[in-house]
Amino acid sequence: MNAPTPPPALPIRALIAPVTPLQQNCTIVWCVKTMKAAIIDPGGEVPRLMATLREHGLTLEKIWITHGHLDHAGGTAAIKELTGCLIEGPHPDDQFWIDDIGTSGDKWGMPEAKAFVPDRWLHDGDVVTLGETQFEVIHCPGHTPGHVIFFHREARFAQVGDVLFQGSIGRTDFPRGNYKDLIDAITGKLWPLGEDVQFVPGHGPMSTFGQERKTNPFVADDVLSDE
Repeated sequence: MNAPTPPPALPIRALIAPVTPLQQNCTIVWCVKTMKAAIIDPGGEVPRLMATLREHGLTLEKIWITHGHLDHAGGTAAIKELTGCLIEGPHPDDQFWIDDIGTSGDKWGMPEAKAFVPDRWLHDGDVVTLGETQFEVIHCPGHTPGHVIFFHREARFAQVGDVLFQGSIGRTDFPRGNYKDLIDAITGKLWPLGEDVQFVPGHGPMSTFGQERKTNPFVADDVLSDE
């Protein structure tokens, strides 16, 4: 009798490094085969993030940005200056938020935060590569107009920034936020990816799309069906 075939090893790994006083979930993802990494949303604490890369033997290849808010993008310029790595994202509709990073940094006690110019703006349906792997880019406006998420289909993994949280959703009271756009993005773009998808939110613990469809008081299926 043949032994059962073990499931194939996933091609990526990830770790979460909360940064800034706002405890934003910066995510380091890497290609297991090449050990090339991307930092998603480096809001700050750049020396600690660089030390984490060294600790895990990773080579930084990309900087990916979900949206232009200070706590998600404030350390981007510093990492670019240190490494020269390409900055990919967000969608160009978040240019005004990126331009405001310096002012926001002074306001929130993070004077090291600086604006930057992405090497590549991202749009719905784009693909970004990391080592020998690739992630799909999905434009999910609502929290900000240019918010994108990064999805690795084989690993059933997504980094969704401030679109969706365990038990909550992103704020829409910022300039150019839109509640209907956010709900449409969650239900029309995230849910079809599958209930088994595990996601890292911009703040707080991980969850799955299936769990949020059952229990999230803002976007659970039974909540929305009553509207």
